Amino acid sequence: MHLRIYKIDDTEEIIKLFYDTVHEVNIHDYTKAQVDAWASTNTDIEVWIRRLGDKFTYVAEEGNQIIGFGQLEANGHIDCFYCHKDFQRQGVGTQILEQIELKAKALEIKKLFTEASVTAKPFFESKNFIVVRKQEVERRGQKFINFVMEKLIY
Repeated sequence: MHLRIYKIDDTEEIIKLFYDTVHEVNIHDYTKAQVDAWASTNTDIEVWIRRLGDKFTYVAEEGNQIIGFGQLEANGHIDCFYCHKDFQRQGVGTQILEQIELKAKALEIKKLFTEASVTAKPFFESKNFIVVRKQEVERRGQKFINFVMEKLIY
């Protein structure tokens, strides 16, 4: 596995990875209507290009296939953090998170935080994130439970 910074040519493959992960992994914790609202088939590639390019986006590759990605914002927020459905529990997320933590330390960020799905919560807990609060969010008319989680880094 190789980690690198996002390139614009990655966008379509990242969108597919996101869609497939939500529909085939997160579906175990959310309803079909919820995952359809979360990861719609109507995707605006220009929105994704801006979203991926505006943050520190790290991409994990195996061969020439993208197997995961994660994003760090300058305020310590971890945004999109997804691992390919066929590469779950194989250390991909751990390596992406380690890279995010290294970048955060270089930026002198003291706290990382995220809104973890029900599915991702155990992963982040295993990496010493704590639940600040459970919350309900809405997307495209569907309500979701997720967890605001944080971790102090030094």
